[in-house]
Amino acid sequence: MRLAFISTRLAGTDGVSLETAKLAVVLAGLGHECFYCAGELDQHLPGQEIPEMHFQHPNAVALGRRAFGTDAPDPTLATDLAAAATTLKPLIRHFLQNYQIDYVIVQNAFAIPMQLPLAQALSELMVELGLPGLAHNHDFYWERERFRINCIPDFLGRNFPPDLPGLQHAVINSLAQEALHARRGLESILIPNVFDFATPPPGIDDYNADFRRVIGLREDHRLILQPTRVVPRKGIELAIELVARLADPRAVLVIPHYAGDEGLDYLHRLQALAEQKGVDMRYVAGRVDDRRGRTAAGEKVYSLWDVYPHADMVTYPSLVEGFGNALLEAVYFRRPVFINRYAVYAADIAPLGFQFAEIDGEVTDESVQQVRRWLDEPATWQPMTGHNYTLAQQHFSYQALTNKLEQILPV
Repeated sequence: MRLAFISTRLAGTDGVSLETAKLAVVLAGLGHECFYCAGELDQHLPGQEIPEMHFQHPNAVALGRRAFGTDAPDPTLATDLAAAATTLKPLIRHFLQNYQIDYVIVQNAFAIPMQLPLAQALSELMVELGLPGLAHNHDFYWERERFRINCIPDFLGRNFPPDLPGLQHAVINSLAQEALHARRGLESILIPNVFDFATPPPGIDDYNADFRRVIGLREDHRLILQPTRVVPRKGIELAIELVARLADPRAVLVIPHYAGDEGLDYLHRLQALAEQKGVDMRYVAGRVDDRRGRTAAGEKVYSLWDVYPHADMVTYPSLVEGFGNALLEAVYFRRPVFINRYAVYAADIAPLGFQFAEIDGEVTDESVQQVRRWLDEPATWQPMTGHNYTLAQQHFSYQALTNKLEQILPV
């Protein structure tokens, strides 16, 4: 079949983009052709970029501001949403017809309401064209505080997600599966995040061997990697607290992802907190991207996978996660992990038997001691990371995803 991935953004290292790429690899292995349509599209992907579909497009932002943060009726909002959807439909229709798409996989655009008219446009088009598809829902609006107060409950009920003929739903954790059924009466398939655990991870090579030196680290520094976006729900304050309590001048907290998806205020708060607590925190997003390259000034740019082999450990203190892509990355690179027991981790991952330094919302003496031991005696965590890798191969591999997709897709 000719499949289309459709989303607001399919570019960079956010969870939706990363999981889409993995799905595409598995689907190609099953003999399908994959194409892409989004408001922002990696230039190497075949398909069409439609800027009006981006969640940061001015019209989408303006409509969102009217819809959320208030429950006071807006008498013209429904009309304006419909008008915006009408504008989007011919652009998306052109893509679907130009690429002769047989089946669509809607990546989170039916779940998180950051592009309201896009969801309406896609719902209407799928019905009009009789297109079957899969809504791959990563995080629903009711899981985010900023969307709970709104003046469009009926619109959200119709479109986030919609109940359409020929549209199946997939979620990435069991809590979302239960909530979707309870709220909307919709059945769904569980597709957790995955990794290609059959392929060994890359290590240090000629290109990335100088990464530590480039970001100003000495040989004896302990590189503690915080491999997530810089947004409040990632709980990075807890990573700062951990490093502060280690009281080790060699410990450096390294943040490689750009801030800005939700503004820069959180980054500035973290920088102030790190300074207050005497923590060496290095924000190196200017030198790390989703792939290797060069800056405009000609400086070397590393991929995130160039950073992991240099890490002595990983912090993952998230307060809320749809699943935990960066956690699987840390397991893939066989690194010890300091983790906060966010709800999905506690429900779907911890019961499988993974071994991490766990906390429940606050850094404990026990977790600090365990991390200190890892840093002082690396040999102590190698059996543990091997155990974690084997578990992940069983539950979160490409082969596990292949088995799921073979059950979902039409023959």
